[in-house]
Amino acid sequence: MNILSRRSLLKVSTASLMLSAMPLPILAQEIEELVIAYNVNLPSWNPTIGVSAVNPTIQGIYQSVFDLFIAQNTDLSQTAGLLTDWGWNDDKTKIFMAVREGVVWHDGSPFTAEDVVWSLERAADPEGGNPIQFIWSTIGNFQIDGNTITGDVLRFEPTIFKWMSFLTGYVLPKAYIEKVGLDGFEKSPIGTGPYMVEKYERNAFVRLKANDNYWGGTPEFKSVTIKFITDATARVAEVESGSSHVTLEMTYEEYDRLKSGKLMGTSAPISDIGMIFFNDIEAMNDPNVRKAAVMAVNKNAIVERLLSGYGIPIDTLQAPEYVAYDASVSTPYNPEGAKELLAKSGFSIDNPVRFTIQTTRGFKPKDYEIIQAIVGLWRKVGIEAEIEVYEVAKHYELRASDKLAPAAFYNWGNSIGDPTTSTGFAMFGPTPHSVWDGEDLTNMIAPLWGEANEAKRIEGWKSVDNYIAENALVLPLFQYVQPILHAKGVNVVQHASGALLPHLMTRN
Repeated sequence: MNILSRRSLLKVSTASLMLSAMPLPILAQEIEELVIAYNVNLPSWNPTIGVSAVNPTIQGIYQSVFDLFIAQNTDLSQTAGLLTDWGWNDDKTKIFMAVREGVVWHDGSPFTAEDVVWSLERAADPEGGNPIQFIWSTIGNFQIDGNTITGDVLRFEPTIFKWMSFLTGYVLPKAYIEKVGLDGFEKSPIGTGPYMVEKYERNAFVRLKANDNYWGGTPEFKSVTIKFITDATARVAEVESGSSHVTLEMTYEEYDRLKSGKLMGTSAPISDIGMIFFNDIEAMNDPNVRKAAVMAVNKNAIVERLLSGYGIPIDTLQAPEYVAYDASVSTPYNPEGAKELLAKSGFSIDNPVRFTIQTTRGFKPKDYEIIQAIVGLWRKVGIEAEIEVYEVAKHYELRASDKLAPAAFYNWGNSIGDPTTSTGFAMFGPTPHSVWDGEDLTNMIAPLWGEANEAKRIEGWKSVDNYIAENALVLPLFQYVQPILHAKGVNVVQHASGALLPHLMTRN
């Protein structure tokens, strides 16, 4: 068994140091307080405003405190949440929603249909700051009759109910926010979710306590502390030393090393995919460069050698579980073909094309190492890429302002498996989530947003994916398999969205 080095222990994050004076559970005993070493900070408690609202990585924290309009099962299928029924009328000009009765907010006040309508109207407000406002604004003119809500379809959006289980799809407390304001809500957030916020230290940790009045049943662990530890080595040190009971997103070598010892491991494919954005600036305006950059990457080798086989190579922005997945689309590894394309544009190993590629380091397993390997493969065909490392929050900022480098690595989350929320938002230039602004692609995607014929809509997205692959407008790499290490006293139920949900965890 490997012994932790002094250097590894010294890398434990500020969160661990701040909590070092707290009594920590001993793994050999029954766990009273569940401690989770999390891989990202929580920048805001508002799950519907700002760039953090569309960060898939922190949705597990949000879902611990707030409820979605429509809940999700662990396989991504939808199930009753705060809404128990929903749908369109026959001609899809109106929607209806049935609101769950008997739910209370964390302050003890009753949850009502007014909270649902207020949350929807706030999300649709163009001045409200919701990054997905253009989705929520497709419905309106709501009417409340008891626990039933009806509304008009202002612009048909085929995924509107799917979004109610996705980013920014949270119901917030109308009366409480009107009383304390958004600043007051940020300082003391409340929801209807399985846990309540007991203490929060920015960039350090959040301590949650179970909501005994939760409509879905009281969680087994009454107290949960989530430490924000962005360094993967420090997270491994946390669980190996017993300072934390659960962690995620470590290297697969460490996962394999520890899962059969005093710790247990859980791993399964999730809806996230690894990809490289191409921004239509500088060298990426040359189709030969883009196509060569795709051809030169051996995805199978990257998955096998760097991810220890924990990944599924992909050729489009659709994972196999997504409804528009098309196995016929292929972007094969062809380094000689890459050299030929680069030669047509005057580039070679001796005269390489040059650009910057951005990546996180330690945010996802082997993210930096993957980009190192890709840069090495590119160098062999005549592409010289300089690596720039940044935090994931910086990626969101640069992407929203269309200032990403010509190439940028990212993990795209799509926990509803719809093509609009993978290919659509990643590649439709007018959205703040895309950096590819090509007019041809924009014109192909635009009609699909409101396509009411579902079969035609899905076929349309498959055509878009074929066009993207043929023109190398993005570099899809692989579907992630998420590694989770946990103490033997904890049973972890994995969610296909990648959200780590403490209310699904139980004692072994």
